[in-house]
Amino acid sequence: MTIAIVTDSTSDLNPELCAQHGIFSVPLYVLFDGKMHKDGIEITPPELFAGLRAGKKTPSTSQPSPAEFADVYSKALETVDQVLSIHISGQLSGTVGSARLAAQDFGEKVTVLDTGSVSMGLGMRVLRAAELAQAGKTVPEILAELDRVGREADIRFTVDTLDFLKINGRIGGAQALLGGLLNIKPILVVKKGRVESGGRVRGHKKAVQDLVDYTRKYVETHGGARVAFLSTVGGEDYVQEVRAGLAGLRFTDLGDHGIGAVVATHAGPGTMGVTLEPL
Repeated sequence: MTIAIVTDSTSDLNPELCAQHGIFSVPLYVLFDGKMHKDGIEITPPELFAGLRAGKKTPSTSQPSPAEFADVYSKALETVDQVLSIHISGQLSGTVGSARLAAQDFGEKVTVLDTGSVSMGLGMRVLRAAELAQAGKTVPEILAELDRVGREADIRFTVDTLDFLKINGRIGGAQALLGGLLNIKPILVVKKGRVESGGRVRGHKKAVQDLVDYTRKYVETHGGARVAFLSTVGGEDYVQEVRAGLAGLRFTDLGDHGIGAVVATHAGPGTMGVTLEPL
């Protein structure tokens, strides 16, 4: 029984990584400057933020249609027996709803999973699913493993400003952090599918230290972990500071990942964070 893995562009897996693992990625859309742009194909975060600096209106985002998912499922099923479609939290996007509508036409050949996460929190589970599929595991076996991992997985990040999350209505339980003191950096997490507050610190150095301390504790508590690093434009140097703070810590490093245009629309420039999974 062969299985194809489908995800969406909010997984922030680049095209090379998707090709390497045989992953199909369906792009979301960014509505910007009066046009709809496919995430990662027709618009990138540098283009997005350059437009905002030039005074263009703040963008919004939209999910793919069921028809777009159906097209990908049909293509995948030309060469495999089943599809496992893994997506961003349904509380952050209607994407998983579109995927489920499309899946109805394929019966038991397509299974859709809401990870309750986003960015590399989603991407890491997609990569694990692809690895398991390539190892010959069945869909129920993969789902069981993703459920185990999902119960302990974590995503922790900081943003330069909460304004982008506020404008686009994705702020969730982190609303209480608005209107804080000057130079306060919010620490954010994704819990039960929503962006929530993980605390606050003063200045980016303490934000970096928070991520270092949290990652060290996570790895030690779990006896190892898979770790991925993520950032938007302007957050790359902060990620390297986090890496430097983790020197000597043994973990499975899944690399640095640029946050795509859709997630960057909500996070804003200068975002950086870590995603963590048990082994």
